[in-house]
Amino acid sequence: MTARIFIDGEVGTTGLQIRTRLAARADVTLVSLPAARRKDGPARTDLLNSVDLVVLCLPDAAAREAVTMIVNPHVRVIDASSAHRVSPGWVYGFPEMNTGHAAEIARAKRVTNPGCYPTGAIALLRPLIAAGIIPEKFPITVNAVSGYSGGGRGLITRYEDPAAPDRLESPFWIYGLGLEHKHVPEMRVHSLLANRPLFVPSVGRYAQGMIVQVPLQCWALPGKPSAADLQAILAAAYRGCEFVTVAGLAQAQAIERLDPEACNDTNEMRLYCFGNDERQQVVLAAVLDNLGKGAAGAAVQNMNLMLGLDPTAGLTRRAAA
Repeated sequence: MTARIFIDGEVGTTGLQIRTRLAARADVTLVSLPAARRKDGPARTDLLNSVDLVVLCLPDAAAREAVTMIVNPHVRVIDASSAHRVSPGWVYGFPEMNTGHAAEIARAKRVTNPGCYPTGAIALLRPLIAAGIIPEKFPITVNAVSGYSGGGRGLITRYEDPAAPDRLESPFWIYGLGLEHKHVPEMRVHSLLANRPLFVPSVGRYAQGMIVQVPLQCWALPGKPSAADLQAILAAAYRGCEFVTVAGLAQAQAIERLDPEACNDTNEMRLYCFGNDERQQVVLAAVLDNLGKGAAGAAVQNMNLMLGLDPTAGLTRRAAA
């Protein structure tokens, strides 16, 4: 008998992406409410409590409410919102975060999907902080650019609908200028930072794909590490991982332009270490699909682990460029 999955919020951007990845699979069964009954409270409550696993693709407040509606102790939950990413009792859904974390997700009743930007930032920072190369109190800046699909249906419409009254045509813009972006707490906690990183997000006029960058003045770090030192630690941390790859130094040095769309339509994330040892400067970079490893792909990967299925089922990966 296959596991029954309910995507609460299946018509949103992330929900539709998850549904697409699961629709053709024979090892799970998707269940849903007819459109006319999606706001029927009793019907929704019954479904939330009758399946094996629920994926919440809802705004934060609605996700918190949905969790209170689940009283069946056998129902497992993946929350794709940011409501529970630093909450006690929830396991952070980044399987590659450290050795043994995938097994922790597999055992969990409640898993919170990471944000797209934090997935890249944590992947770059956590191994270096855990190794003591970057002190936990070191001031960190994270710069990132995402395709507009990261803003959900509303932003997609503003870019793609010629009749939208608030249509956007700007090729690039920075936001979060009040420096209170909701992804910052999870970046700090799960990167092992003692202080808030300075996070500067931006959007480009393309649909999906992202680059997350962490610039480092290595002369200011205690051991003055080289680019090779940093790359070696990252490579060791993710060696053998199916979906996180670390480029070699020669590969990184040969790159003239980093493409944010390079990992689109996959669950892969590629990490790079661009360095100038003479200047003692390094830029760490992560490339991922904000709808893949940054959202729906991560949810499917976590679901596979929680249900004891092939962790790669329903997911794609490209060979490293």
